[in-house]
Amino acid sequence: MGVKGWNVAILVAIGAIWFCGTTQREKPVLGELSTGKVGLLESKAATAPTDPVALRELAQAYLDSRNPGMAIGVIERAAPAVRAEPMVDHLYARALLDQGRSADALAAERRVLARCADPSVDVPACSTWLIASATRRSEIIEQLVQLGVEDTNAQPEASSIAYHNATRSVSLSVSQ
Repeated sequence: MGVKGWNVAILVAIGAIWFCGTTQREKPVLGELSTGKVGLLESKAATAPTDPVALRELAQAYLDSRNPGMAIGVIERAAPAVRAEPMVDHLYARALLDQGRSADALAAERRVLARCADPSVDVPACSTWLIASATRRSEIIEQLVQLGVEDTNAQPEASSIAYHNATRSVSLSVSQ
């Protein structure tokens, strides 16, 4: 092979390396959720760090965009008084469950139920919907933990069994 052959081979190799080495476009972190909405919620939460409603809206936006890690991070960095709100802890449990941390999610749901059941604490945020939702979710998560399921996405069959075990109901009929 002559000098021209080597030159062509080197040029082809350089072209191939250049073609393979170009950067590719990454998918956005927040998925299809508009970053404008999240940006507004982030700035709202940053300007009012003691507002549990702003924190809940931001955490919910992260969960809706399938980013439970970001929701966990924003809740864990919140003020202790805001984190103690039952609805915030309920969202925290959902984020933990979505991230594959069933045992931690169960502990968070139990905190919600204990806080709402404590008669000495005046908690107007404990609506009947919150109590019912936390009760139902804690029953399902308890079944997940008993079956040893940490990540529901990684073990869909066991998750389905846990859900079925937690939601099945038995009714008795008494006839005289």
